[in-house]
Order: sequence, then structure tokens, then C-alpha cells
Amino acid sequence: MVQVELNPDQATMLQKILESYLSDLRVEIAGTDLKEFREALKEEERFIKEFLRRLENIPVPH
Repeated sequence: MVQVELNPDQATMLQKILESYLSDLRVEIAGTDLKEFREALKEEERFIKEFLRRLENIPVPH
């Protein structure tokens, strides 16, 4: 397993980047006619959503 340590600011920045990419990805999915490519993009979307859920559940030290 790979582990990456992020400070709270880095975690927030990563979350913002992924959310922005996710928004762009949704537009790409909607505009894609090729079924196989659309399915690959949807799998990427699922991965990013799960990763964002994990980021949201990381406890922030005080």
C-alpha cells in the first residue's frame, strides 16, 4: 500500500483540484459518443468520487 502524508492545507488543495477535475470530467462524459471511452471516463469519475470521500473523512489535527 502506498501512503502519502499531507498537511491540512495540502489536503484542502488536493480536494479542490480533484473537484475541479471532476467537474470537467462530467462535461467530457456528457460529450463523449464512443461507449468504451465513456465507460472508462465513468470509471475514472467513480475513482475520484471515492478518493474525495476518503479525503473528507481524514481527521484534521487541531
